[in-house]
This record gives sequence, C-alpha cells and structure tokens, in this order.
Amino acid sequence: MAEFNNIGLVGRPSHAGVVDTLRRLLKFLSLRDVTIIVDDLTADLIQDHGQKQCKREELSKFCDLVIVVGGDGSMLNVAKFVASDQVPVIGINRGRLGFLTDVLPDELEAVITAVLEGSYSIDSRFLLDVEARSGAANAGQGQYLGSALNDVVLHPGKAAQMIKFELFIDDKFVYSQESDGLIVATPTGSTAYALSAGGPIMHPSLNAVVLVPMYPHSLGNRPIVVGGDSEIRIVVSAKEILQPQVSCDGQVLYTASAGDELIVRKKAVPLKLIHPPEHTFYQACRSKLGWGSRLVRDDD
Repeated sequence: MAEFNNIGLVGRPSHAGVVDTLRRLLKFLSLRDVTIIVDDLTADLIQDHGQKQCKREELSKFCDLVIVVGGDGSMLNVAKFVASDQVPVIGINRGRLGFLTDVLPDELEAVITAVLEGSYSIDSRFLLDVEARSGAANAGQGQYLGSALNDVVLHPGKAAQMIKFELFIDDKFVYSQESDGLIVATPTGSTAYALSAGGPIMHPSLNAVVLVPMYPHSLGNRPIVVGGDSEIRIVVSAKEILQPQVSCDGQVLYTASAGDELIVRKKAVPLKLIHPPEHTFYQACRSKLGWGSRLVRDDD
C-alpha cells in the first residue's frame, strides 16, 4: 500500500458541520508526521488554519492523498482536478446520500488512522470526456468541454419543451429521439440522476455506460447499456429551434445549436477512490437506498 505524506483537505462551503469536521481533521493530522495542504476555497472556511495552501486545481501537484469533507457533489468537484495525476481521494460524508463520501464523521479518526497505516481498499472509477463540434463545421476539430465522473446530460435548459436529436454509437446509427434529453452515465453515476430517470444500477467495476432518455415521446425508448470503450455521438437536429444545454456532473458547460455534435468517450485515466477495508458497494446501496437487511433465520 502507498504511504501518504502530503494530505490535501477540501471542504464543502455553506454547511455548518463541515467546518467542525475540518477543524477535527486538522487537529488530528497535526499530531501525525504528515504535511497538510488546504485548498484556497476551504481556507476561507477555516481562518487561521496555519497550514500550507494552494489552489484547488493544483492539489494534485502537492498531495499524494486528498480528503474531501462534504457530500458527493464535493467529491465530483474535486475528481476532475486530481484524477489525471492519479492522486487518491477519500470522502467524509457531510452531505445527504454519500455514495462517494462514505466515511461517517464519527469514524473520522479511526478510519484515517487505518488509511495512513495502510489498511484500506482502493477503487478505480472511470470518467467521461465530452467534446462539442459545431454544426457549421462538425468535420473539424472538436472543442473539449470537460470531464464527468457521474454523467454527461443533454437537456433543454430553461425551456419546458422536448428536443430532437440522433444517437450514434461507434459511428453506427442507433435512433432518433424526441424527449427532454439524454443522460450518459458511468457506473458511478448510475445511482445518481440516471437512477431518478429510471436507469439501472450498475456495479462500479463494470466497464459500461448507460444511456437514459428523459421523458421520451415514445415509450419504446428505454435505457440501454453499452460498452465503456464505446464512442457516443449525439447530433442535435438540424431543425432544432431550441438551444439545448450540455452539463457535466450538473455543471452547464456548453449551449448547443442546431446540427451540433457531442462526442462522449471514456477518459484514459480513472479516479482512485479510497474506502475503509470493510466497505462494499452492496452495503452502500442498503444504507443509502433503504434495501432490506438479512432476514431472521430459525437458528438466530
């Protein structure tokens, strides 16, 4: 197991419990033989922290482990900055569900101690890269928009109307569709927005992507799961009068026009997530989604 000597701290803003947990972390880590680096946004939450500081997008240059205090949204925000440099991340849950931030605040000291001593499991989660090609010259070089750990979503934006588009997978035509949009989700994102839209839950170890239509006009348009290495191309109808928006993990990155193409591919380098050694995906589903526990047996 890797040794962690330079530890970055990231906190979710506008949450009272986050500040308390960050201060506990600082007090605990200051007693260990490690260097603590606080990102600039988190530094605004904990004044006079007395530690090294850097911009959030530079954390991977200085850290070999990042601890995120917040919810899954905080983890999504950090993932795009550290994944490419293979800096592992562990999350302390101060959000709501916490599929990605799975350490409870009460377990903070015990879990982080175990991690620093090499007792943990590591989980690789792939991201999606998305680029856009203008309909005016879509044969040319695409514009890189960003990456997503959960999902890339094409949606109407503020307009309460359906949009029309075509879907191609590995340059093979799949269908045209009229709907409120399309969610392209990783296995990690299958328990997020895609699940709310009726998509399946996929185990994080799967090399697969799910495409979930949002309120399609035809009930025959159902979610489909394709290989994770597929190239997914979405073409906005040339007659589309709306300007659909493209979001990566909930952040709007592009406003499309008629004829524009969106290309979604798996990112070459995955995110490394650290969990307590006893963590399992199924336990997380039982806890977060309210699945039933073991049945009582006659010999219990």
